[in-house]
Amino acid sequence: MLGAEGVMNDQQDEVQLVTFQLGAEYYGIDIMQVKSIEETTEVRPIPNSPGYVEGIFNLRGEIIPVINLHKRFHLTRMQTEDDDDDLLRGFLIIRVEEMHVAIIIDRISRVLTVRFRDVQQPPQMISGIGAEYIEGVVQRDEGYLIILDIDRLFNLRELAQLESLAR
Repeated sequence: MLGAEGVMNDQQDEVQLVTFQLGAEYYGIDIMQVKSIEETTEVRPIPNSPGYVEGIFNLRGEIIPVINLHKRFHLTRMQTEDDDDDLLRGFLIIRVEEMHVAIIIDRISRVLTVRFRDVQQPPQMISGIGAEYIEGVVQRDEGYLIILDIDRLFNLRELAQLESLAR
């Protein structure tokens, strides 16, 4: 959403976000960073992996590390109702650097178009998530939409660990 220098792109004044729910909060990720949405599948645990890594799974021949953002951000999982017609619990496959990573979501919501002028700077702390992971927030009728900065979710050491899991 923001350019490399942290300056908004002048060529467009809006961005499309894939929105989803983790716990009680709604989050968005730039649609250009999302490869796919997958149903929950069997995850193979990896011994001695970081606490927020659930394991790996095979997606059409590609080994993908599975990240639990609930653990990473210290969030409580949402209780779901079976009568809801939203796609519930699954994986959002995202591109981080040069690899794909699956993040566990409670509920996929929808693709939402957001104008840059509606994006506000994040407060220092939102529901246990540090501001360093947040690109901005958008006020909505039902609360805030928190826009995650995927490129800052993992430091270089963590990315190297994730890459080694995918081999």
